[in-house]
Parts: sequence; structure tokens; C-alpha cells
Amino acid sequence: MVDVTPLVKEGAKIIQSYTDNQFRISGEYYESAVIVFENRVIPWNTNKDIDNLTFEDFEPLLACKDDADVVLFGTGEKLSFLKPELKRSLKKEGLHLEMMDTGAAARTYNVLMAEGRRVAAALLPHR
Repeated sequence: MVDVTPLVKEGAKIIQSYTDNQFRISGEYYESAVIVFENRVIPWNTNKDIDNLTFEDFEPLLACKDDADVVLFGTGEKLSFLKPELKRSLKKEGLHLEMMDTGAAARTYNVLMAEGRRVAAALLPHR
């Protein structure tokens, strides 16, 4: 038998599951949006849906944008997009987001992190 379970560094943050209002990451539960890096989880104190996010809502992610080469943005239950003006403003500040639904962002984060990539996931809960 061949074990195909990805090997990850000890202490690496793995997104294990999510529900409508909760994320389980490396055995800990978060009841808000989150920003996940390999070595830490930042509760993202926004209760807004994607259509109501502002530039200021991205301050926690902008503060650590150099810690990841890829930022996956989980937009909730379905794929949505930021307002074009907001996306341009974030890009101008050096924050490039790969948009996908939250489930896809969580799975993609786990794969890229297991491959040793410098990845972050900013995840909105399902609404």
C-alpha cells in the first residue's frame, strides 16, 4: 500500500472543516471570517458579505501581504467578485487575490501549503 497523505510541517495550519459560521483549523474552532497562513490564523473581524467589504476591511491582510506569494480569497458559499474599484485599490497596494468559493479556497490552500508554497487564505463563511 502506498500512503498518499501529504506531508506537512509540524505545527502547520491545516483547514480541516467549515460550516456556515465556523471553521476548524488544526483542531481549533473559529466563529468568524479568518485569514490563514502556514504558521498562524488571524480572526478576520468582518461580518460583511463580499458586496459590502471596503478597503479598510482588508487592513489585516494588507499588513501581512509579504508573507504569502498567493492569497486565496474564499468568497462564501458561491464564487463572487469584489467591486472593480476595490480590487484595483488592493492591487495597487500589492495585494493580488485569487477569487473562489470558500470550499475551493480551503482545499486549494491545503494542497499548496502541503507543497511548501507561501500561501494564505482569506475565508468568508457561508451565508
